[in-house]
Amino acid sequence: MGRDLLFVLLFGALLILAACGSDEPTDAKNGETEAETADDAEETTEATENGEIETLVVGASNVPHAEILEEAAPLLEEEGIELVIETFQDYILPNTALEEEDLDANYFQHIPYLNLQIEEHGYDFVSAGGIHIEPIGLYSKRHESIDDIPEGGTILMGNSVANHGRALAMLEREGLLTLDESVDKTEATVEDIVDNPLDLQFNYEFEESYLPQVYENDEGDAVLINSNYALDVGLNPLEDSIAIEESDSPYANVIAVRNGDEEQEKIKKLVEILRSDEIQQFILDQWGGSVVPVSE
Repeated sequence: MGRDLLFVLLFGALLILAACGSDEPTDAKNGETEAETADDAEETTEATENGEIETLVVGASNVPHAEILEEAAPLLEEEGIELVIETFQDYILPNTALEEEDLDANYFQHIPYLNLQIEEHGYDFVSAGGIHIEPIGLYSKRHESIDDIPEGGTILMGNSVANHGRALAMLEREGLLTLDESVDKTEATVEDIVDNPLDLQFNYEFEESYLPQVYENDEGDAVLINSNYALDVGLNPLEDSIAIEESDSPYANVIAVRNGDEEQEKIKKLVEILRSDEIQQFILDQWGGSVVPVSE
């Protein structure tokens, strides 16, 4: 009887120790207790339900748009918005993706281009706000100065008509041509040139993204390149161009959204942060004036 009693006592003690060895069972995969795992899941659910965590998907050109968005991402995260940046290499797909609701917004185009796309494709888009200006520049492998462009010289441009007016207005300012005064300069084309003393020839058959390669191939006397594409291949618009658009250009790059979405809080917060002193100073520091922030 003594041995049986001892065995019972030892067995009972082992059961008590097993029960007391851990107040909360652990998750075998990550070492967390079931209670901790449940708490984490509950916190995540509550955050989602309370609108504290939102995802914002924005399509953008690589430079400078995506880099500006990357700088803004931590500030948006503090506001409970997770920014997802989708990069594009052309000017067509970002609007297609926005139309198909693969994006919440895009950030790559200026107002005249946006208006032209709306007119041509019937997009129901609006601008949620302008963020920065990228001056268009004239680049040349053959000439060190715009004054060196010869009679009959060839100027190469992109095939986006929305950029022709700004390019021609810059050339007019430099004294190379004169545009019809009755035409809105943002809508001007080569057909609106009324005086061309050097008999310059204009070739505008190139995709905008291909213009830096045209420049590197030394095609034509000079090439007009948007700053985002120039920056993307390591060109400095202020140092490498032989002429550049003035900073008061009306071609502000905007956050474009589907009509009505500009009232969403996460879109408003995006524009607010991109226009903040911190992001505007980043733009100035990063690109030294070749990309110019706007506040309105």
